[in-house]
Amino acid sequence: MTGLVVCLAVLAVAGAYGVVRQRRSGRVRVRGRDDGKRVGAAELGEALGERATLVQFSSAFCAPCRATRRVLGEVADMVPGVRHVEIDAEHHLDLVRALDILKTPTVLVLDAEGRVVRRATGQPRRADVIAALGEAV
Repeated sequence: MTGLVVCLAVLAVAGAYGVVRQRRSGRVRVRGRDDGKRVGAAELGEALGERATLVQFSSAFCAPCRATRRVLGEVADMVPGVRHVEIDAEHHLDLVRALDILKTPTVLVLDAEGRVVRRATGQPRRADVIAALGEAV
């Protein structure tokens, strides 16, 4: 009987963790640790956008990274002055460490000066990215 109770408790905790993780994945939010961090064209290897830059950290075998690339590309095409830059996290480990990138895909929304304004881990929704761009401009 005790084994059954322990099993049910573990399943309940695992289920709750899964629900919380699913709800947080892809949300574009502000992180206190990003305050004051800047990323320039030298670190990105490409020029910043005139109004904002969407920086996507990806890895080779990341399935959500492909969908994120498509969403960010569409947003960059829709909004003038916004640029999408994809960075292979495995080949830019110094930048990954400096920006506290813990998983792929991670999307950083940079303003025109390269300051990190918002961050999303997981696949973000188009509407959330567009809303975050409103704050970057």
